[in-house]
Amino acid sequence: MNSAFTSWADFFAMGGYAFYVWLAVAFTVIPLLGLVLHTCFQHRSILNGVERQQAREQRIRAQKQTEGM
Repeated sequence: MNSAFTSWADFFAMGGYAFYVWLAVAFTVIPLLGLVLHTCFQHRSILNGVERQQAREQRIRAQKQTEGM
């Protein structure tokens, strides 16, 4: 199997189309990274909300038990 490029410099030059190729790569990779980061932050936020809700429900149950005594 032969390599399409003879050196790393040729690889990064992409046969004279480097600007378009690397711009397309950037326009693909940057939004994907943004999506991954947004998903991680959203997941953490949802878990924190669930924790807060469970703690609130537990406090309400505890309060009702003390009032019932």
